[in-house]
Amino acid sequence: MNGKRLLLTGCNGQLGSTFSALYKDSQLAGRYEFSSVDVEQVDFKNKESILSVLSLNNPSIIVNCGAYTSVDKAEEEPDAAFKINDLATTIIANWSKENGSRLLHISTDFVFDGAKNSPYEPSDETNPLGVYGNTKLGGERNIRNLLPKDGLILRTSWLYSEFGQNFVKTMLALMSKREEIGIVNDQIGSPTSTHSLVKILFKIIENENASGIYHWCDGAAISWYDFAVEIQKQGLRSGLLEKKIPVKPIPAAGYSTLAERPTYSVLNCEATLIEFGVPKVDWKKELNYVITAIATAK
Repeated sequence: MNGKRLLLTGCNGQLGSTFSALYKDSQLAGRYEFSSVDVEQVDFKNKESILSVLSLNNPSIIVNCGAYTSVDKAEEEPDAAFKINDLATTIIANWSKENGSRLLHISTDFVFDGAKNSPYEPSDETNPLGVYGNTKLGGERNIRNLLPKDGLILRTSWLYSEFGQNFVKTMLALMSKREEIGIVNDQIGSPTSTHSLVKILFKIIENENASGIYHWCDGAAISWYDFAVEIQKQGLRSGLLEKKIPVKPIPAAGYSTLAERPTYSVLNCEATLIEFGVPKVDWKKELNYVITAIATAK
C-alpha cells in the first residue's frame, strides 16, 4: 500500500455490491486501502454523520454510489430525495475540496427530458422531468462547482445486476408466475450491467487526471419491451424460466406511474470509450453474464 485510501459509499446497493465483488481481484486492490459504508454506518440525511465517516476513513478517493433511487417514491418524498441526492453529495464534495480528495459520482439519464431522438452527449442541456432527476442534477452541479478538477460524474441508465431489485429480476419473477405480461414499448434507452459499469469505474480510478462528466451504458437503443423479450429468451435458455409466455407491447400512457419518464434516454459513450481506452460492450452478452450469475446462485 502507498497510503492511498478508497471509500465506497452505497456498498450494499447493486452497484456497490458489484464494485466490492470485483474489486478484490482487480489491479486496484494492492494500491488502495479499501473501506465501504452504507446506511448502517452513515446517515446520508445527516451532515454530522457524513462528516464523521469521511474524517474516520480519510479517503484520497471517494466512489459515491449512495443515492435515493426510488424514482416514483421520490415524488412523495422530495425532501428525503433532496437530502440524499443533492445535499449529501454537496457535503461530500465540499469535504473532498477541503481535504484534497477525488470524488467519483454516479448519476443518471433522468437528468434529461427525453425530447431528443439521438444519443445524449455529456454536454447536452439537462431538463429533468421529476424529483429524482432534479435532485441528481443538483448533486452534479455542486460537484462541478466545488471540484472542477477533482470531481468526475458518470451518468448511466437502466442499471441491473444479480444483486438487489431491478428490471431483470422483476421480469424473471413475473414471467415465472403469470400467463402473459405487458411491457412499455415507447420509452427508448439502454440497459447497463453493473459489471460493465464497475469496469469503467476501475479505469476512471486508474486515470487520476480525469474529471468532468462522462456517460456509460451498454450501447443499445431499445424499449423496455425489447429488453423484456431478450430477458425471457435468455431466462429460458438458462433454465430460470420453464415456459414461454406472451410479452405484449403497451404504450407508456397505459402504464401509470407517479414520476414521468423520459421517452428517449440513450447516452452517447464515445468520449468515455476514447478517454479510457475501453471497447464497446454487447448488451446481450452483458445480460447473459448477469442471467448466468442469477441462475448459478439458485
